[in-house]
Amino acid sequence: MTPPPPEPGPTGFTQRKRVFFHHCDPAGIVFYPQYLLLINEVLQDWFETGLDVGYAGLFADRRIGIPTVRLECDFLAPSRLGDALEITLTVERIGKSSFELRYECAGSPGQDVRARIRAVLVTTSLDGHGPIPIPQDIRTAMERYT
Repeated sequence: MTPPPPEPGPTGFTQRKRVFFHHCDPAGIVFYPQYLLLINEVLQDWFETGLDVGYAGLFADRRIGIPTVRLECDFLAPSRLGDALEITLTVERIGKSSFELRYECAGSPGQDVRARIRAVLVTTSLDGHGPIPIPQDIRTAMERYT
């Protein structure tokens, strides 16, 4: 089987995260589901500081949900207790009601890539629980990260 082509270098919204004890398994490496918690923190910070959209306000005031409906994860190298990670979020695609994000988790600064994650999220009504179009203010802000 031919390996996939290399991913483009990271651009987009980047945050540094420290690997803490609670992220690790008994071997002292990041337990893979913890990456999903880390990227969710980055997503929330991206909305707050990158898009300038209040994350809590999406749910409480605007009654908009953004559930993840698809995940693809590649774990390429271990991260260990005490490591510094740089997690970069980029927008791969913006549709009518869904958008695809790519996360690259690398050792910091500029070290090897530890994980690559692709996520598809959908904007939904928290009242009707069905998909809704991405609000224009959010779409416009997201386009800066494509």
